[in-house]
Amino acid sequence: MFRPPLVTALLSVTLAACVAPNQVRRPIPDPQLITQDEISYSRATTAYDAIQRLRANFLSRRGETSILGRSSTYPTVYVDGLKFGDVDALRAIPAGQIATIRLFTAWDAATRYGNSSASSVIDVTTRLERN
Repeated sequence: MFRPPLVTALLSVTLAACVAPNQVRRPIPDPQLITQDEISYSRATTAYDAIQRLRANFLSRRGETSILGRSSTYPTVYVDGLKFGDVDALRAIPAGQIATIRLFTAWDAATRYGNSSASSVIDVTTRLERN
């Protein structure tokens, strides 16, 4: 099959443009996780401030999770795996001490932390201080 030289040249250039051999791809950020680097970049002063700037949806109301209507509709806060309080407790956690902040949605929260945390959980992992 004969192709004119111009068509062959255009085809070669088009294919070369589609393939970028040394292109650096950034990983897609986890929408349920806030990293230490993101917190530093945001210049937040508290965990609450960091969440509000970076993933405000973490702080939103989740709706009723109990047919009795007695459970909180806002996330429960855990710090290093221990129950810390409600969303306002995030204001007491300095941003400089945080390694990660992760949102566990209803199903994952109930599985990991029990039915009392069925609306969702904001899990704050602090940085370990090394002497």
